[in-house]
Amino acid sequence: MSALSHKIDFAIIFSVKHANPNGDPLNGNRPRTDYDGFGEVTDVCLKRKIRDRLQTEGLSIFVQSDEKKTDGMPSLKARAESDAVGLGKDAFNPKKNTKEQTVALACEKWLDVRAFGQVFAFGKEADAAGVSIAIRGPVTIQSAFSVEPVSITSTQITKSVNGEGDGSKKGSDTMGMKHRVDDAIYLVYGAMTPQLADKTGFSDDDAESIKAILPKLFEGDESSARPAGSMAVKKVIWWQHNSKVGQYSSAKVHGSLVVNADGSYELRALDGLVPEQIAGF
Repeated sequence: MSALSHKIDFAIIFSVKHANPNGDPLNGNRPRTDYDGFGEVTDVCLKRKIRDRLQTEGLSIFVQSDEKKTDGMPSLKARAESDAVGLGKDAFNPKKNTKEQTVALACEKWLDVRAFGQVFAFGKEADAAGVSIAIRGPVTIQSAFSVEPVSITSTQITKSVNGEGDGSKKGSDTMGMKHRVDDAIYLVYGAMTPQLADKTGFSDDDAESIKAILPKLFEGDESSARPAGSMAVKKVIWWQHNSKVGQYSSAKVHGSLVVNADGSYELRALDGLVPEQIAGF
């Protein structure tokens, strides 16, 4: 399968209503914000959701979340070295394979590895210096930020059961807090770089697989912090350039999109580059 043949830029506009899109564990799990009060969803969080949606579609994913794992592997190391679902231990033995061969095997096996890259770091069982293999992926995603500063509501809650003690008295963990973003529009940008795709084997078909799941990015991601329907993709903007180099820089492409607080948007025309506008799921 040939590698990605065109540079691609994309943007996702999504809404958050009465949900916590990405809690900050260092701040009482309040929704993340920057110093100016704009809401933030980290790139790591968004890549987690992309991996989950791709996995739901039956594609092979290396970094699986604990609650959604399908192969029963207890760790990334176990998954990588498994003969059944991974590459086998010999793949990371420098006496058996070069790093280039191991990279090729890992990229062929798992879509998220050839898309986002991965660092495989193993101990000294196979080599006195240990084994560390870094793969740089062609797909990059920025953190998402709200179009306007967000309003956060914090609500004190009382749990119906105690998590400690014998149940005869209310424990210290009976009271808690829940936080939510009331109503906001967020915007995130991403890009796919053919020059790096050449090294991992990330293909046009792989790009189409990611494109297909972006409009339904938040489906199957429900929780008490993110009730069903509280987060929704409004629009995916997809710019496919006419070459591997691309007609414009990603900065100029991303800058051609202006999103308003109500979720509407404007696209400044770029000569020779007409984006596809995909409605949310």
